[in-house]
Amino acid sequence: MKTHQAIAKKIKVTGKKRRKNYLTKHAGQDHFNARESGNATRHKRKNMVVAKADYQNVKNALPYS
Repeated sequence: MKTHQAIAKKIKVTGKKRRKNYLTKHAGQDHFNARESGNATRHKRKNMVVAKADYQNVKNALPYS
């Protein structure tokens, strides 16, 4: 089974063998940030864990991670 390269470039895998965490960036960081509050901007700088609903899809797309 092949690794989905687009997902592999956007997601960082952390954690142990049994329960891995998949980290990705928040959406909406590229432009039009002046209208956001400082708290929102700072919050988006940090990585977030992939949602439960997407976890299995990401796991299947990255079979060797």
